[in-house]
Amino acid sequence: MLSEAVAPLSEERRQSIRADCEKCIGLCCVALRFSASDGFPIDKNAGQPCVHLQKDFRCGIHESLSKPGLKGCISFDCFGAGQKVSQVSFAGQDWQSSPEVAPKMFKVFTTMMQIHELLWYLTEAVMLQPARSIYDQIQALLEETERLTYLSPDDLLKLDVGEHRASVNVLLLKTSELVRAEVHQKQNGHHTGQKRRSGGKKNIDRGADLIGADLRKVDLRGANLRGAYLIAADLRGNNLTGADLIGADFRNADLRGTDLSNSIFLTQNQINSAKGDHSTKLPSALQRPEHWKHMNWTI
Repeated sequence: MLSEAVAPLSEERRQSIRADCEKCIGLCCVALRFSASDGFPIDKNAGQPCVHLQKDFRCGIHESLSKPGLKGCISFDCFGAGQKVSQVSFAGQDWQSSPEVAPKMFKVFTTMMQIHELLWYLTEAVMLQPARSIYDQIQALLEETERLTYLSPDDLLKLDVGEHRASVNVLLLKTSELVRAEVHQKQNGHHTGQKRRSGGKKNIDRGADLIGADLRKVDLRGANLRGAYLIAADLRGNNLTGADLIGADFRNADLRGTDLSNSIFLTQNQINSAKGDHSTKLPSALQRPEHWKHMNWTI
């Protein structure tokens, strides 16, 4: 299997990089800047609580976010940074009862989100069989990244996240190359009758502009779709085994019947922003969005 683990992954570690709003103090709803044009309730500045945030740090309209079409809220995911800052970095303090710590807490949250995102990718990378030749390097960087999440708030704010991200990216790129090379090797060994599109207006490659593209018959197995613009693209029935999806923009992409189960570096917020159904195959680490059940398809 493409994603067969080369090292055991504890459920505790997996849970630590999943958002758990019950253990958070509404940080995403106050610390971040919102824009109504991006699918949030209002335009608001960083540090200003959302109008729907309640005193108990819960969203007053969470159960019906899909009805007003608040796609920004629906797709957002903090990779578990909210509970880490709430429970660990500030040991149970909150910005309402301790307003003096609020500015620092909000800055730490934005830093922690970046670190937890890197944890998400490294946690996946260390489980990929094709990358077993660099397992020790990935594991070492995974442990170092996890260590950073337990730094004090002051030390977190001194951290050069960009420098650390660059180090992580080197290994993620290598992991991607190894995974995609294995997929292509298997393709070359079997006649598929399906050819990858090349040239023309839409190059299937890193950062490609595929907005609104019909990709149903394009072979995307092992494709490098890092940072690709897949907004409103039609991917119905496609197989993205081994495709690198870091940073790909899936807003309103049609994923009905799409097989993403063995794609790499896909995140919950990417899935949340797309359109799918019961036939969409997802990686085991991701959850099928609840709002998919209530989508009104107009195709």
